Amino acid sequence: MFYAEHMEKTYTTSDVARLTGLSIDTLRYYERIGLIHEVDRLSNTHRRYTDSDVQWIQFLLRLRDTGMSIQQMLSYARLQRLGESTLRERVALLKAHHEQVELHIQQLQEYLVVIDHKITTYEGALLTRETEKVEESAR
Repeated sequence: MFYAEHMEKTYTTSDVARLTGLSIDTLRYYERIGLIHEVDRLSNTHRRYTDSDVQWIQFLLRLRDTGMSIQQMLSYARLQRLGESTLRERVALLKAHHEQVELHIQQLQEYLVVIDHKITTYEGALLTRETEKVEESAR
């Protein structure tokens, strides 16, 4: 929704829930615990999110989806709000998380090898069974 041409586009809580896939309750929870800064409100107390708020929430979701804990995300959010003086700490936090994600990807790739082996084994058994049926029916 646009208010005036000179103002930034804003979104309702329902809009942000739809854009991010989060429930309204989760958005309010994230704000309450400090993952999302206190969102601006209209005079009727309705929250109004900006594009940068939506981008921040989408970044948080990427962190969550890659296994970052709420505690780690809270630490990152706190550092981010403190500004440029915390860049080194934020980089360190993100690098540590990156390493964890890389390890998880490596584990998943190893698991896929096992799953692929099992699929190949089962497909071989099915092929053998089908070949035996064809040979029996040919007799």
